Amino acid sequence: MSKLVNKITAFMKDEEGLTVVEYVVGAGLLVAGLAGIFGTFSSALESQLGTVLGNAPDGS
Repeated sequence: MSKLVNKITAFMKDEEGLTVVEYVVGAGLLVAGLAGIFGTFSSALESQLGTVLGNAPDGS
C-alpha cells in the first residue's frame, strides 16, 4: 500500500507534462495572434504588393 501512495505522490509532483502543456498553449496563442494580425492587414498588404509588383520591370 505504501508503494502505491509513494507512486501517486511522485506522479502528482511531476511537472514535466505541465511544461509541455504550457508550451503548446503558448504556441497556440502565438499562432492565433499572428493569424489575427495577418487577417486584419491582409487587404492592405495585398494592395501594396500589387502596386509593387505592377510597377516592377518585366525582366526581359
